[in-house]
Amino acid sequence: MIDPAELDVTLVDGYVDEPAHFGVPPYISTYPRYTAGALVDAGVPADNVTYHTIDELRDDKSKFNDVADADLFVYVGGMTVPGKYVGGTPAEPDEVRELAWVAEGTSVMGGPVRFGVGEENAGAQEMERSDLDFDFLAMADVEAAAYDLVSNGLEGFEDRYRDNEEIDRWAADGAFVVEQHPNYPDYLICEMETSRGCAYRCSFCTEPMYGDPAFRSADSVVREVGNLYDHGARHFRLGRQADILAFGGDGEAPNPDAIRRLYGGIREVAPDLKTLHLDNMNPVTIVDYPEKSKEAIRVIAEHNTAGDTAAFGLESADPVVQAENNLLVSAEECLEAVRIVNEVGGWRPGEDPADAPTYGDEAADRLPKLLPGINLVHGLTGEREETFAHNKRFLQSVLDEGLLLRRINIRQVMTFEGTDMAETGVELAENHKQQFKQYKQAVREEIDNPMLNRVVPPGTVLKDVTLEYHQDGKTFGRQLGTYSLLVGIPGERELGQTIDVAVTDHGYRSVTGVPHPLDVNDASMDELTAIPGIGKRTAGDILVDRPHESAPSVDEIDLAKFTQ
Repeated sequence: MIDPAELDVTLVDGYVDEPAHFGVPPYISTYPRYTAGALVDAGVPADNVTYHTIDELRDDKSKFNDVADADLFVYVGGMTVPGKYVGGTPAEPDEVRELAWVAEGTSVMGGPVRFGVGEENAGAQEMERSDLDFDFLAMADVEAAAYDLVSNGLEGFEDRYRDNEEIDRWAADGAFVVEQHPNYPDYLICEMETSRGCAYRCSFCTEPMYGDPAFRSADSVVREVGNLYDHGARHFRLGRQADILAFGGDGEAPNPDAIRRLYGGIREVAPDLKTLHLDNMNPVTIVDYPEKSKEAIRVIAEHNTAGDTAAFGLESADPVVQAENNLLVSAEECLEAVRIVNEVGGWRPGEDPADAPTYGDEAADRLPKLLPGINLVHGLTGEREETFAHNKRFLQSVLDEGLLLRRINIRQVMTFEGTDMAETGVELAENHKQQFKQYKQAVREEIDNPMLNRVVPPGTVLKDVTLEYHQDGKTFGRQLGTYSLLVGIPGERELGQTIDVAVTDHGYRSVTGVPHPLDVNDASMDELTAIPGIGKRTAGDILVDRPHESAPSVDEIDLAKFTQ
C-alpha cells in the first residue's frame, strides 16, 4: 500500500471560468485550493504539494520537471463561458495533453469537465471532453477524486461530489496554496464559494447541472476567509453562487441575518482586507421579496469595499426569448430591481448612513459601494430581429431614469451538452452575427459611454490600480475586484506597481486617468493635457512656470481635485 506521507504531488492550474466561478488570474478559484486541501486531508504533507499555474510553466520550462517527477500529477481547468483575459491565458488542449505526456507518475484531470473543459477555447460546438491521455478523468469533483485516489493507493476512484463537511476541512487545509501563486500576495483575489447549483433552469446555463443550491454556513465561509487571511490573502470575492441574496435561506427568500453573519464575520477575521466583492444576485429575488432584499443589500453595502457589482442575469428583455428559455425576470421587473439596488447600495463612501460601520480610509470621491450589472445573452432559442430592439430599449430606460449600472455584459451563448441550448445555440448566434455586432457597438457608444461618465465622473479616485501592460505609449492597469475597470495612464510606467489614479476621461468600458495626487512640478505634458479643461497651451504655461507651491489656478477646471 502506498504511504500518502511519501507522495510528491504537483498541481497545475489551467484556470476555470464558469457562470458563477472565476479562476483566471488575478483570481484563484476554489478548485486548486480545495484539491490541495483534499490531498492533505488524505495524508499528503502540505510541503509535498507543489502548485503551478499554466502561465508559470509557459514562462519557465524547468517547472515541467515538477510535473515529470511527481508521484501524482493533478490538472484542474475548464472554461464554460467566453471571456477575454489580461491576467492569464487559459490552457489549450494541446498544452494539457503535453502535461499528461510529461507526467511519469499517476495523472488525473478535473474541473468543470462535464461541461467540456478539454476543448477550452475551441468553441461551444466542440466542447466534448476526451481524456487527453491522462490516467484518470474526474467527471465529478476533482477534489473528491484526488482525496479518494490517494486514499485508494492511486488505484482509482468513483466519481462523486464532495459535501459541505469535506469543504470545511479541505478549505482550511488547502489555504496554503495561495502562497505559491505567482500573483501572491498583492495581486491575487480569492474566489469564495457560498453555494453552488441553482434552483432555476435557464436553458443555456451550466450551473443547474450541479443540482439545487447547496448552501454553506456563514461560519464555514468565514473560517475559510480567516485561513486564507492568515496565509496572507487580502482580496476576496463572494462569486461562487447563483444568488447571494439566497444565502442562508430556503433557496428563494433572502435571510438578512445570515448575510449579516457572513459579512460581519468576514470583517472580524480579516480586519485589514483590501477587497470584499460579490458577483451574482438574482433580480427575481429582489422583485419577489423587496423588503428582505433591501435589508440584505444594505448589509452588503455597509461591509463591502467600494466598486462592488451585483450581476443581474436578465439575459434577454424580449418576452418571447424569456418564455422559450425559462428566464425568470421580465424587463420591467429587472428595472425595478435596478432601482432598488441603486437606492440601497448606490451610495459612495462618505455618503453612508450615520449608523453604517466605517471600514478603512474610504472617501466620497470613490466608486459607489454596490451597483447592479446586466448580463445579456444572444443566440438563445426564440431570438429574432426584435430581440435586439427590446434589449436596447431596456438599457435606454435605465439611462433615461438616471440610474447607474456598473457593467453591461453582452455576449453570444456558449452551448454545452446537457443544456436545452445544445442543438440550437450556435446556429442562432450565427444567423444574427452581423446584427449582433451592430447592436453591440450601438450599446457601447450610446449607453456604456454616458453611463460610465455617470458612474465614474472626472476626479473619481480609483485606489490601488495595479499596472499590467503597455500599449500605444500608455500604461494600463486595474483594481482588484469584480469586473474592474481598465485604466489607461499616459506614458509608460513601471509595471507591477500599484498607484492611485484620478479619472479624467471615459471610453466605452474603460477610463483614462492620471496618478493621484498629481505633482504639477513633475507631471508630463501628456498627463496635464489628459485632465479635462486643460489644453496644450495651458499645460505649456504650467510647465514653463514651474515650480508651483500649490495647484495653479485654471479657469476651466479645479486642478486641485487632481493634485491634492
